Amino acid sequence: MEWVLAEALLSQSHDPRVLLGALCRGKASVERVETLCFFLQRLEDAAARGGGGAGALPEAAREVAAGYLVPLLRGLRGCPAGGPDLGLPPRLRRRVLRAAGAALRSCARLAGGPQLAASLAEEALRDLLSAGRAPGAEAAVEVLAAVGPCLRPREDAPLLERVARAAVALVLGGDGDEAGPAEDAVALVAGRLLPALGQCGGAALRAVWGGLAAPGAPSAPGRIGLKLLVLSALAEKLLPEPGADRAPRAHESGPDARRCWRFWRTVQAGLGQAEDALTRKRARYLLQRAVEVSAELGSDCTCGPQEGNGPSLFWWSEKKKDELLKFWENYILIMETLEGNQIHVIKPVLPKLNNLFEYAVSEENGCWLFHPSWHMCIYKRMFESENKILTKEGVIHFLELYEIKFLPFSLEFSEVMTAYPLPCSFCQKMGGQLIGSGSPLGLKLQKFLVTYVSLLPEEIKSSFLLKFIQKMTSRHWCAVPILFLSKALANVPRSKFLGIEGLLALRDVIHCTMITHQILLRGAAQCYLLQTALNLLDVEKVSLSDVSTFLMSLRQEESLGRGTSLWTELCDWLDVNESYFKLPPICSPVGLHETSLNAYAKTLVQEYIKSPAWETGENCFMPDWFEAKLVALMVLLAVDVEGMKTQYSEKRRTENILRIFLDPLLDALMKFGTNAYMPLLKTDRCLQLLLKLLHTSMLKGSSTQDDEVFTVLQNFVMSTTESISEFILRRLTMNELNSVSDLDRCHLYLTVLTELINLHLKVGWKRGNPIWRVISLLKNASIQHLQEMDSGQEPTLGSQIQRVVSMAALAMVCEAIDQRPELQLDSLDAGPMEKFLSSFQLNQTLQKPRVEEQSRCAHPSDFFEESSSSQGWGKIVAQYIHDQWVCLSFLLKKYHALIPATESEILEPFLPAVQMPVRTLQSALEALTILPSDQVLPVFHCMKILVPKLLTSSESLCIESFDMAWKIISSLSNTQLTFWPNLKAFVQFVFDNKVLTIAAKIKGQAYFKIKEIMYKIIEMSAIKTGVFNTLISYCCQSWIVSASNVSQGSLSSAKNYSELILEACIFGTVFRRDQRLIQDVQTFVENLGHDCAANVVMENTKREDHYVRICAIKFLCLLDGSNMSHKLFMEDLTIKLLDKVNMLYFTLNYLLYNFMTGIIDRIFQAGFINNQASVKYFIEWLIILILHKFPQFLPKFWDCFSYGEENLKTSICTFLSVLSHLDIITENIPEKKLILKRALIIVLQWCFNHNFSVRLYALVALKKIWNMCKTSRIEEFDALTSVIESSLHQVESMHGAGNAKKNWQRIQEHFFFATFHPLKDYCLETIFYILPRLSGLIEDEWIAIDKFTKFTDVPLDAGFQWYLSETQLCELKTGDWSQQDIGSDSVEADSQSEGTNVQRKIIPWKNKAPELDLELVFQDRAAKLGKSINRLIVVASLIDKPTNLGGLCRTCEIFGASVLVVGSLQCVKDRQFQHLSVSAEQWLPLEEVKPPQLIDYLQQKKTEGYTIVGVEQTAKSIDLTRYCFPEKSLLLLGNEREGIPANLIQQLDVCVEIPQQGIIRSLNVHVSGALLIWEYTRQQLLRRGDT
Repeated sequence: MEWVLAEALLSQSHDPRVLLGALCRGKASVERVETLCFFLQRLEDAAARGGGGAGALPEAAREVAAGYLVPLLRGLRGCPAGGPDLGLPPRLRRRVLRAAGAALRSCARLAGGPQLAASLAEEALRDLLSAGRAPGAEAAVEVLAAVGPCLRPREDAPLLERVARAAVALVLGGDGDEAGPAEDAVALVAGRLLPALGQCGGAALRAVWGGLAAPGAPSAPGRIGLKLLVLSALAEKLLPEPGADRAPRAHESGPDARRCWRFWRTVQAGLGQAEDALTRKRARYLLQRAVEVSAELGSDCTCGPQEGNGPSLFWWSEKKKDELLKFWENYILIMETLEGNQIHVIKPVLPKLNNLFEYAVSEENGCWLFHPSWHMCIYKRMFESENKILTKEGVIHFLELYEIKFLPFSLEFSEVMTAYPLPCSFCQKMGGQLIGSGSPLGLKLQKFLVTYVSLLPEEIKSSFLLKFIQKMTSRHWCAVPILFLSKALANVPRSKFLGIEGLLALRDVIHCTMITHQILLRGAAQCYLLQTALNLLDVEKVSLSDVSTFLMSLRQEESLGRGTSLWTELCDWLDVNESYFKLPPICSPVGLHETSLNAYAKTLVQEYIKSPAWETGENCFMPDWFEAKLVALMVLLAVDVEGMKTQYSEKRRTENILRIFLDPLLDALMKFGTNAYMPLLKTDRCLQLLLKLLHTSMLKGSSTQDDEVFTVLQNFVMSTTESISEFILRRLTMNELNSVSDLDRCHLYLTVLTELINLHLKVGWKRGNPIWRVISLLKNASIQHLQEMDSGQEPTLGSQIQRVVSMAALAMVCEAIDQRPELQLDSLDAGPMEKFLSSFQLNQTLQKPRVEEQSRCAHPSDFFEESSSSQGWGKIVAQYIHDQWVCLSFLLKKYHALIPATESEILEPFLPAVQMPVRTLQSALEALTILPSDQVLPVFHCMKILVPKLLTSSESLCIESFDMAWKIISSLSNTQLTFWPNLKAFVQFVFDNKVLTIAAKIKGQAYFKIKEIMYKIIEMSAIKTGVFNTLISYCCQSWIVSASNVSQGSLSSAKNYSELILEACIFGTVFRRDQRLIQDVQTFVENLGHDCAANVVMENTKREDHYVRICAIKFLCLLDGSNMSHKLFMEDLTIKLLDKVNMLYFTLNYLLYNFMTGIIDRIFQAGFINNQASVKYFIEWLIILILHKFPQFLPKFWDCFSYGEENLKTSICTFLSVLSHLDIITENIPEKKLILKRALIIVLQWCFNHNFSVRLYALVALKKIWNMCKTSRIEEFDALTSVIESSLHQVESMHGAGNAKKNWQRIQEHFFFATFHPLKDYCLETIFYILPRLSGLIEDEWIAIDKFTKFTDVPLDAGFQWYLSETQLCELKTGDWSQQDIGSDSVEADSQSEGTNVQRKIIPWKNKAPELDLELVFQDRAAKLGKSINRLIVVASLIDKPTNLGGLCRTCEIFGASVLVVGSLQCVKDRQFQHLSVSAEQWLPLEEVKPPQLIDYLQQKKTEGYTIVGVEQTAKSIDLTRYCFPEKSLLLLGNEREGIPANLIQQLDVCVEIPQQGIIRSLNVHVSGALLIWEYTRQQLLRRGDT
């Protein structure tokens, strides 16, 4: 129609200048400029045909260009998008730009010469260079793209070259971190300008290619996508189209991208590293294009790598054409499949990756034929996938490479290993794998790393390992992956690979492990990292100082403990290498009689003891502990290394060695008591070193009594006791501690004093011991200080600090006396200390000294600096109150017998705090509100003593105590260090046996409050593993009097709280996925035993959920079946269990056997329930045991078969299974005739049941019973012999290979009938481990027998024998009976052959570049893509749901609809739309027409010749199968709920409906639209003759 109008206008006017002038007048608009463009194109066609107006036309074209188009473009160029020049939005502005550019191209062609095109290009180039990255640059680009093809390749070659260079610089300019050029300009350059320049060929093409392949071209990740955008746009020039004319001269004149290694590196970067799918699609297109070009050309081609020698990045040989095509076909298929992120589609393709390796390695010489970087692109793509399952598959496949085949060395493998860490979620154990067996992926990593490092060339092993370790420090790790990575490194064969950089990197990795709360895993990782250092360190490149600093990064309480195998391994390593360490820059000469390690340790002590020159005055801070730890560690290592050199231990030699090292320290310590002027800092350092030596020297996991080093060190320290204790006494009692920083010194002194007390107690306490005198004096002086300071005077800082020090000293004395009865200084008669403590005002705080008071200090600012460093005065006051309660706890324990039940009993108390318990408990509640959570332990200890005394008389106060304490515990759930001690103390006072007994006796509110707290603790255990363990362990221990006897009184208390035992019996693992992983890996580490030093250093906390049930079971095992109270307790508990859940028979299977008489009916009733396999076996076993021990209940068992068949259809197999063990049931019955007769009659009836499974179970029972009958030789059964023998023979000799014979063989091999023995297998192992495993129960429910033996909190009798099974049952593996025929009906990916058919998505282009310039007309883009576009318009303005719109958009794009009309273009931003459309909106024209505008829109399309087709069921609807779509069809879709409104139905030319066969009235609107779109497409294809 447009052409007809143009022809009509031209026929009316012979002078085109008049028409052009009319179009150029008036305000510029989109319609005006597009009309001008169209008219100029019509004139251009007419001029090409020799039409009219040829003489005046060139001049008119120049006038339009210079007078209208160029000013218009300048106006657009000078404003940002949507600027005020035309008042146009960005989209319309781009239409103006596109139309103006096309008009300029027509003007240049009509101008009659090259001058106009050249001048326009020059001006646009200047504008482009000046605009740079400004938004206005797209106008200049549009002009250059329009007039570029009009330039002459030879004459204008310099100009074309300059334009090309500027275009490439615009696209690739700047580094990856800068903000890039305007997006519009880049899209125009890559999508229009560069392809246009490429058409010019020659100099322009060479300039573009030179810019892309230049050595300095940016290669940052952000620029890879832009490079690929340009390369794909120029693919036709850089990779000539197959089939085109390729004369030698023509081919040689242009560049060949296949021979440039930078081109291939760019493609690889796009394949493996690009984040967006579009960039990866361009890279795949270029690769496919290059392969097809190479196959078409048929000539050899080689492109070597940048590195020089090595496999080519790309090569082609006509002789190897078939192999090469197969390789690249599989490669591209894999890369395309990975885009889908669908594991069920990808898994079948993975075997082709193995085939790629087979193609890539030469069978003759074992070298790479294809560069391995291509394979790494696949792995990188998998590692960076959003689908974690796909990523895991990629990691597993990568780690299994060297298990499958031998591969030559490749640096690319190293780069991938150091670039991609091991995620935590990949360390999950596989299904069916035992708990604690370790992560398969972690073990694969270990094997892979060892194999790979052994294959590396020696010259790069060091750099690879260093990069690998440094990469481990680049992120914060979860405990699990860091453990397995460290374990893999520790298994690398010993060699000298790492220097100081490697040691520092290992130290950084250790610091990464410290962020986890999983202490055992943290310690194990440290052990492996130390082993890595010992194996891989080149000692000639590091000094002893470097090694000691590294060792200090290890936590001795978690990994490097003295006496562990790791400590011994370290000593061996130091012994072997001590003479090879690198000397420090300044090294003192070492005598011949000393080794370098000895000299280093000796120097460390000497330098450490020296008083620093910078120390001034007494108001200095206490030194850090780091140096003391380092010196102590190295001294003890040196001593142990020296001890290893002698075959037999020599105490005298050990003493001499220690004396050499510690002489400076011992000399200083001996002078403490006499030298009052010894520098303060020196005394601090000496005492710190003394403590660290004592702590570090203690052997881990064994007794220190036989350790000569500890014994000698102990003797040395004891020889200095008097001097040290006198010094500490003077410092604590003579007002020498008077600043906030001195409180740290006070803590140091008291800790040293405690250690001295412990040492003297070990060797035997004597009255004349100097410590005795010091403790007595310290106690008296502390009391005196505290009494003197109550005078009411204005407090000073010094007096308040001394008050805190005195209270802390008194608390230390009380704790020492409380924990060690040998230290009792007085009799039970109340002495001065007891009277003082009892009358002391509890919760007394300290008034903060006034600021003016500090002006008298030498350093007035010290107070504020110190108080802030100690977290303020509040922390000091909290410690002061804490120490008060420590003292009171001692007092209450000592005089607990004097605590009255009511205060009215004591008229004149001489120990108020003891004899007035109500007031004391109220003070305790007040203390809980004052103290921080890490200081409340002594308050809990006091409550434990007070609450049992007051529960009867002051119940409400006790309940308040419970609530307040629980509030503190529940708020501490995320504070690891303080939570567990507080929880233990809380449980000990709330669930104290006395409290439980009294509360149950009075049955008041306290009783119910205790049960409420009990359930809250159980609830907390669901999110915090180990909480329930603390409760059940304490209660069971408190109810036990001895390991072999449970007292009557204790059991009555347990009976009142039987819910606790009940909950423990049914308590199972309640892990989130991350908790399950942590628990499994912890078990794995524990199973390593002493091979992992962390297990020796750290005590097993037994916080696993399994230990809850173990504790309850072991407690119940102590019950005596002959004791009536025990029997009643067990029956009550069993009934509650049966009421609560039917799944838990296995929990009490062992125990119920001894306590059955009262609950027989309940057990038989349970057999009628349709239970899962694991429960069914336990019920059957339990019934067998009952009937074996109590044969008098056999009539009840026979009654179970008398119910109607309808009631037995799900349970008869249970009772038939019991009958199959009739020999066990009747074992103790002398006369079996009547029982066998009854059993035979019953089982024969069920052998003829219509249900096949029932018949199988009956036949198994019949076979067993009949064998018993034959053995007993009962004549009455002779009449049945022929029938039974015939039946059994028939089933045994069943012919064929059908399911019947297979199932008969399977049930006979079933463990329950073939191997299981109800009596011999009656043990804890079978109940809790073997049977759950064989019955297919989840692995978390298996409890290994070693856990029972490890749990010693509740010890069993020495004679307890029922731990292990006596049969071969434990050796069986899960068989067919567990219905685990995994893989029988599915094809495993690994077993697929090369020719296996796999899914493959259609490539959305036909050997053309995937042009992504969204500003091109969509039809032009479709043509570029080789995509067929029909003339169907789909109108979806009435559809509301983004999912339907997204799916419809995808359907329209796939079948080539010309446009999709929607109600709002904002829908494309919706996530649900994007999820369904999968980027289809980028390839399909979208138009916005709101529902109220639809009538006008439909009428307009009717005028354009479209037929309006509605999808609706109406009275005049046409069947879709009978309707023939016109080429110009508009498809109107209705609303999801209301369909097409009545007013729009009137606008339709035709209504089409889809024929239906079902009941539902209508299809989903997207499905309906898809059916019609496909039918339209099918008809158009048939018309064009396409197939």
